[in-house]
Amino acid sequence: MSSGLRFRAPQDPDFNPALGYPDHIYVYTGAVNSFHWAATRPLQWPPNTVGRYRNSDPVLVNYLVRLGVEGRGEEYLNFPQRALFDKIGIRNMIMETDPFGNFLLQGYEFGTARDWARLGMLHLNDGVWMGERILPERFVKFVSSLAPAWEADGRPIYGGFFWINGEKTFPIPKDAFFMAGAGGQYTVIIPSHELVIVKLSHYKGGSTGMADFAKSLEMLVEAVPAKSSIENKD
Repeated sequence: MSSGLRFRAPQDPDFNPALGYPDHIYVYTGAVNSFHWAATRPLQWPPNTVGRYRNSDPVLVNYLVRLGVEGRGEEYLNFPQRALFDKIGIRNMIMETDPFGNFLLQGYEFGTARDWARLGMLHLNDGVWMGERILPERFVKFVSSLAPAWEADGRPIYGGFFWINGEKTFPIPKDAFFMAGAGGQYTVIIPSHELVIVKLSHYKGGSTGMADFAKSLEMLVEAVPAKSSIENKD
C-alpha cells in the first residue's frame, strides 16, 4: 500500500468527495477491468514514500499473479483452490471477480471461520502446512513487518497485505498481525502466544462490537501463556 499511485480513497486524510467517486471503491462497483484501471492510474507520490490504504496496490499484485499463472500455461480461475486452498483443507471459500474475470482479492472473499483460521494457522506456522512449504520463505516475515513508507508517514500500522499491531490497536502483543475485513471481520495472528483468533460479523453492529472484541483478545492472551513463558518453565 505504498506504490504512490493516485487512487483516491475515502480513508485518505485529505479526501475531498467533491472531486468525484473514489477509485478505491470504483474497482468494486464500476463494472470495469479492475486490473487495467489500477495499472493506468498516474503517480501521486514517488513509490515507497507514502503509505495509504488504497486498493490499487493489491489489485496490481493480483494482476501480476494472473500474468504469472497464465504465462506458465495454467488455468487462472482455479489457481487459488489448486495451489493453496486444497493444500490446507479449505473447501468453502468463494472469491468473486470483476466482470472481466479478475479476482477481487482485496475484497469479496467469503469463507467460514474455519477457513480463515486455516489461513491464519498457515501464517502462524511460517507458511508451512503438514510439513509442506506453501508460502515462500520469509514471506510471513514480510507481511508482518512494518512497511517503510508507512513508518516514514508516521503510522506504524501496516506491513505487507496485513495490518500490524504497531500502535497497539488491540490490547495484545505488538508482534500480532491481522487481516481486517469489511464489517469488522478479523483474523488475528499472535506468534508470541501461538494463537489465531477469528471474528466474523456483519456491517450492521460490526463496529459496535469492537470494544468487546478488544476485551476478548485481552482475556485470551492472559489465559494463554506466551511461548517464552512455557519454554522457561520447561
